[in-house]
Amino acid sequence: MSETSTRYNIRVEAVAEFIASQSDPDDDRHVFAYHITITNIGTVAAQLLSRHWIITDGMGGRQEVRGEGVVGEKPLLAPGESFRYTSGSVLKTPVGTMQGSYRMLAEDGTEFDAAIPPFTLAMPRVLH
Repeated sequence: MSETSTRYNIRVEAVAEFIASQSDPDDDRHVFAYHITITNIGTVAAQLLSRHWIITDGMGGRQEVRGEGVVGEKPLLAPGESFRYTSGSVLKTPVGTMQGSYRMLAEDGTEFDAAIPPFTLAMPRVLH
């Protein structure tokens, strides 16, 4: 592992859930919550500046979302610290995926991207 990858290393974990009470599958409205944990596993403190999401529905429809911070915050994470938040997405299909990146600013002035690995949004009993 290079020195850069050990200094600037953010782990992103996501867990998605279908929100039946806000969904209307007959009207192609499928609401999902996703719970994100961002952990600084590097050796330098870093602040989350912005987000970039790529959201793909089950028919290949794609939307990109960019914005400052997450849920109105720009958390600063010291090495070993985590930040957790919950947000949501609405799809026209019962299955989709999300992935993207967070733009981070390390305390030494270095900007870098933390990858958000792809995760699945799926209505229960749709996938095997």
